[in-house]
Amino acid sequence: MIHGLMGFGAKSHLHAAGILRFSADLPVIIEIVDLPERIDAFLPVVDELVDDGLVTIEAAEVLIYRHEKK
Repeated sequence: MIHGLMGFGAKSHLHAAGILRFSADLPVIIEIVDLPERIDAFLPVVDELVDDGLVTIEAAEVLIYRHEKK
């Protein structure tokens, strides 16, 4: 999850965090990486969760994949 410090809303209004407070309407990016069929199966859940926002699907090219050896 990536929180933005400022962004434009659907009506081109600038939303920004103040020095001592965070705005509830700042941009958030949530990235999910999985097989295409699993993403497709999850899209109805995303549709129920997102009331106001933008959902995109992007192809990912994996350059390096590592996991801890046990």
